[in-house]
Amino acid sequence: MFKRLFGTALTAVVSLALLTPAAHAGQHVRLLGEQIVPHGLTFGGTTVGGLSGIDRDPRTGQYVLISDDRTNARFYTADIDLTGAIRFTDVHHLKQPDGTNYPPQGVDPEELRVDPWLGGYYWSQEGDRTPTVLLDPSVREARRDGGYVRDLPLPQEVKMRPGSGPRQNYGPEGMTFAAHGALVVTAFEGPLLQDGPEATTERGAVSRILVQGRVGPVFAQYRYQQEPIFAQADPPGAFANNGVTSILHAEHNRFLIMERSFVTGVGNKVRVFEIDLTKPGRKKLVTDLSTLGLSTVDNVEGMTWGPRLPSGERTLLLVSDDNFAATQVTQVIALAVR
Repeated sequence: MFKRLFGTALTAVVSLALLTPAAHAGQHVRLLGEQIVPHGLTFGGTTVGGLSGIDRDPRTGQYVLISDDRTNARFYTADIDLTGAIRFTDVHHLKQPDGTNYPPQGVDPEELRVDPWLGGYYWSQEGDRTPTVLLDPSVREARRDGGYVRDLPLPQEVKMRPGSGPRQNYGPEGMTFAAHGALVVTAFEGPLLQDGPEATTERGAVSRILVQGRVGPVFAQYRYQQEPIFAQADPPGAFANNGVTSILHAEHNRFLIMERSFVTGVGNKVRVFEIDLTKPGRKKLVTDLSTLGLSTVDNVEGMTWGPRLPSGERTLLLVSDDNFAATQVTQVIALAVR
């Protein structure tokens, strides 16, 4: 299955191929609608916010959204129509192996996908790197009620070590299924310590993409080349970054990659690219959200396919992470992609 999907060049256990940028735009993309969730909305005893991942459940037609609230690991189910209007229907807490909730700071959830085989969930979390704590990132399987099933094995080089592994907040931010659920593909937000420096306005950083079996070893790794940071911070030297926030299987060996950049004094830039893992070196711009007529481009981090339109276009649903900040918004965006 792996050879058939990704080609015979990837039979090695570790294959590090460089995916480089291309500036030209690809498919036609149009805005169907957007909705802003009221700030501080409460549902099921929780505050809705920090929505960093979204996926559509083909069994129910509903959507599943994970919150990156490190004090209360959880996910929501919701109805979303193609104007972006959202109605939350349930909330579940992600559980530890012993059945209890994760303690505050115990995990940093980022992406969640519905298992196309069994209907449960796989989710990624970034881990933690502080002067006193090294918490490994992970990709975990959960039941539909959030109960723990298993961890997938990750290679030692992507775990938290004093001089190697992910930087803080640069762990496995994106995750998707491929090969009809036989493969799990994980994208790291930013460069590992051993993979080079963070992005600047002159050059982009490198993110790793891991391809592994749904319960087994990593078959291949890729180095994905990010774009440079799009603007200078104001004031100079203030915070600015770029990172991969989501990956989504398109078809065969093609994937969508979301890059989100934030620059102090300027704002966010969010772009979606298409890559083909059998053609390293090719990277095609699908859309820049600033060109779609949105009311704002906030901290968009999650994306999933929605239902196909009668026109034959695919719908793409996006969600933003408001960081629970009154200056940001939880934004649900519906796009049509030809």
